[in-house]
Amino acid sequence: FCAETEELIGAMKVFCGRANPTTGSVEWLEEDEHYDYHQEIARSSYADMLHDKDRNIKYYQGIRAAVSRVKDRGQKALVLDIGTGTGLLSMMAVTAGADFCYAIEVFKPMADAAVKIVEKNGFSDKIKIINKHSTEVTIGPDGDMPCRANILITELFDTELIGEGALPSYEHAHRHLVQENCEAVPHRATVYAQLVESRRMWSWNKLFPVRVQTGHGEQVIIPPLELERCPGAPSVYDIQLNQVSPTDFTALSDVMPMFSVDFSKQVSSSAACHSRQFEPLASGRAQVVLSWWDIEMDPEGKIKCTMAPFWAHSDPEELQWRDHWMQCVYFLPQEEPVVQGSSLFLLAHHDDYCVWYSLQKTSPEKNGRVSPPRPVCDCQAHLLWTRPRFGEINDQDRTERYVQALRTVLKPDSVCLCVSDGSLLSLLAHHLGAEQVFTIESSAASHRLMKKIFKANHVEDKVHIIEKRPELLTSADLEGEKVSLLVGEPFFTTSLLPWHNLYFWYVRTAVDRHLGPGVVVLPQAASLHAVVVE
Repeated sequence: FCAETEELIGAMKVFCGRANPTTGSVEWLEEDEHYDYHQEIARSSYADMLHDKDRNIKYYQGIRAAVSRVKDRGQKALVLDIGTGTGLLSMMAVTAGADFCYAIEVFKPMADAAVKIVEKNGFSDKIKIINKHSTEVTIGPDGDMPCRANILITELFDTELIGEGALPSYEHAHRHLVQENCEAVPHRATVYAQLVESRRMWSWNKLFPVRVQTGHGEQVIIPPLELERCPGAPSVYDIQLNQVSPTDFTALSDVMPMFSVDFSKQVSSSAACHSRQFEPLASGRAQVVLSWWDIEMDPEGKIKCTMAPFWAHSDPEELQWRDHWMQCVYFLPQEEPVVQGSSLFLLAHHDDYCVWYSLQKTSPEKNGRVSPPRPVCDCQAHLLWTRPRFGEINDQDRTERYVQALRTVLKPDSVCLCVSDGSLLSLLAHHLGAEQVFTIESSAASHRLMKKIFKANHVEDKVHIIEKRPELLTSADLEGEKVSLLVGEPFFTTSLLPWHNLYFWYVRTAVDRHLGPGVVVLPQAASLHAVVVE
């Protein structure tokens, strides 16, 4: 997705980051103000959101009810729609009888589109598009809005609920843009959590020992202590929990409501902590918290839109498929043993943009403990490797395939060059008997991480790391040796899509002059499959 990260005021030029899959590098292109964002928006979740029937129906029902309540009080229905996007919710409000809508959209290409959409649908006389951040909107005779609104409509939610800045936006709106005790659609949101044990999900967060059968018996590649102790990445992992097999996790708690936000009253974006006492359903190792939310569009909670996965859904048959909102996987800083029936406290912490969880044996009120800080990776691995990447490295079956392939081609005098980012292939090649092993790590951060892993496994003098881009490789880097085995998973951190890993093809050409006669290249071939669908 194009990041509008730099705008040159005056010339209105925009820098857009583009990953070049051929060279693996990110290139910044300068686009003018007429740059076509249509493709960028099409590749985002915008269409999925706009075609989310369940979301749209529930929003319309909630908006219609809110407008009716205001009209029943004999007041004009004045709507503030923050983050209007295409203007859809504002058009719903006018259709439901609202007298006027102030629709705010900060992203200029989207605001321009909203103006055209509103005009095309004949709502220009009742909807005003304001191309500003909501915190910059002014009230008064010469302001963006003549007076405060009495209905607040927003859709500022991501999978984590608050990750798009919903709390600060609501906080400001209540203070400056809407009347006290205004109607709000949605009216309330509730975040739910369930504690589970799951080796598969835990493998997305920690590096497990990797076992390799060699001619000298079993060798175990161990993670550095720093990786084991690291609390992990601070960001949520959003996935489709409906795609996770129930056999992949063991529930250690029931589903618990952790906290709610009432959007019709003053909202605080200050850091907060909410605790729930529970008795574990089973003994095991607490590793992961699964979480999701629902929104109630009306004060009575009759109009509800839920993100609950099938096992927690009131009507699994009516489950709505959506990709713009999914469910959350949070990893506890460390796994902790739990005993069935021994009471514990699950704590949900949040600041203005993030949520994280912790587990305690005693009530947070009683022990007076300071709320733990947001977990931050201090081992570098969680900053370099994505959760799926951790899963790949921990996949013992996948490792075994590479071991089998290496066994068929390695000889006692093999000179092996490994080209993949943050890969354990070089360690496998060493343990399987290669005479010399070199591995290319093009980033300094990846170099540092692999150095730690090699040191923990006492091979820092046996596997040589070359911190260079493959095309800059020299004979001196390889100590004058010719490569007899070129190997790659292939995996590269710059690959946004699976076929971008065909960058290995480019690498193979770039290092050609360093390859010896009869060189073996693994993988030897790749095939790209496609299917045309409607």
